[in-house]
Amino acid sequence: MPENSIDTTYDNAHISIGGTAYSRNKVFVIAELGTSHSGDRVKARELIDAAAEAGADCVKFQMVYADEILHPNTGEVALPTGTIRLYDRFKELELPLDFFAEMKERLEQKGLIFLCTPFGLKSAREIRSLNPSCIKIASPELNYHALLRETASYKLPTFLSSGVSKLGDIEDALEILQENGLSAPRVCLMHCVTAYPAPEVEYNVRSLESLTAVFGVPVGISDHSLDPELVPVLATACGAAAVEKHFCLSRSDLGLDDPIALPPDLFATMTASIRKAENCSREDTVLALSDTHGKELVKRILGDGVKRLAPSERANYERTNRSIHALHDIKEGTVIEAPMIACLRTEKKLRPGLPPAWTEAIIGRRATSFIPAGEGVRFQDV
Repeated sequence: MPENSIDTTYDNAHISIGGTAYSRNKVFVIAELGTSHSGDRVKARELIDAAAEAGADCVKFQMVYADEILHPNTGEVALPTGTIRLYDRFKELELPLDFFAEMKERLEQKGLIFLCTPFGLKSAREIRSLNPSCIKIASPELNYHALLRETASYKLPTFLSSGVSKLGDIEDALEILQENGLSAPRVCLMHCVTAYPAPEVEYNVRSLESLTAVFGVPVGISDHSLDPELVPVLATACGAAAVEKHFCLSRSDLGLDDPIALPPDLFATMTASIRKAENCSREDTVLALSDTHGKELVKRILGDGVKRLAPSERANYERTNRSIHALHDIKEGTVIEAPMIACLRTEKKLRPGLPPAWTEAIIGRRATSFIPAGEGVRFQDV
């Protein structure tokens, strides 16, 4: 099997991320709709149609249940329509399962692949019920071991984003997937910088080669930068198995990620540039981009290939990732039981807690101090 392919065999339907036949040179292009449809089915169908015309191979959705992601006390977010609790914004994005079933059917009618991201066990199981051909784990959930074990049990080809993570975090996640039955060829690691927008010069695109060598899995890139060509094309030159980019109808729309997404014309430009780079040598691609964007800029985007936290995401390490939080006030002396805690994103103003791997060790221990609702559960609290 080519080293940059991902086996997506499922229920006798054999596909690859490059098309119907494995191809070393074919990059799987994912249009990340996220929540840009705002729950509007007409707009969602319009987005799918536009993504297909712009050359996407796959369209990705997010199945949001606010309680699976964060605590109501996590803080507020400023939107064009005003400031709102981030939790309430996520509540607005909750949709019935038949919405996703309808979008999957439309995608398949167009010959595209449906992909969806779960954020907890409930959404994972609902996505599984749709009989998808693959699944995606977002960067903040890379350390959410219970979710990884759940999705690995489905034996579906899995795209695993690795933003705001260190090498050890990635190693742990891949080990959990493989220990639970998901073999390395069925995992595509997506190198990512978790910042919105992410500076192109922080992408360290040569990390794709390093990550492939270290972990022995296909590696792609999930690009949050604003430019439609630089990161995707250099990733293609460095052997990317897949390229994912946020997609919108207009950057002025009200979706959470629309300001950093590509509208159809720019997404089409990206896709055309990726297809061109597939048929060129790495040297020719780097030279062409150097001529148009400057040699020094291209050199900085390529980086040194050493996987590390990007400067723009360092402050979010342990805040964007999952950690153990108190769902309600926990009084001093209380024995901590499973329903009292959850593995959530810390996000805005709460303190991070212990990593999810400590969940079982926390249960049954006694709180040594008062733990306010929403706050992270730390070593000193038990």
